[in-house]
Amino acid sequence: MAEEEKTKSRHALGAKWDACLDLTIRRIAYTSLAGTLTGLLLFRSPITRWASVAFGAGVGIGTAYTECSYIFDGSVPKWTSPKISSVSYGSSQVRFLVFICFFYQVTSLALYLFCSLHIYLHC
Repeated sequence: MAEEEKTKSRHALGAKWDACLDLTIRRIAYTSLAGTLTGLLLFRSPITRWASVAFGAGVGIGTAYTECSYIFDGSVPKWTSPKISSVSYGSSQVRFLVFICFFYQVTSLALYLFCSLHIYLHC
C-alpha cells in the first residue's frame, strides 16, 4: 500500500511539473510573439523593439509563475490588505510630501515630452 501511494504521488507531481513546463513554454512563446508584433507595428528603433519583446517575455514568465503556483498549491492565494501605520503626520510633512510627488510628476512629464520631441525631430 505504501509503495502504491508513493508512485501515485510521484505521478501526480510529475503531471504537475509537465503541466507547468508546458504552460510556461506556451506563455513565453505567445507573449514574446505578441511583443514582437507590437514592436514591429509601433516602434522604429531596434532597441525599443527588443524591449517590447523582453516585456512580452516577462509578462509570459510572470503569468506562468502565477499559474504554476496555483497548480502546485491547489488554491488561489489569499491577498491581505496592507497594514496602515498609526503614525500621525504633521501638516507641514504632508505638504512637503505632496510637493515632492507633484514635482516628480511634473519633471517626469517634462522629460518625457522633451525626449519625445527630440526623437520626433531627429528621426
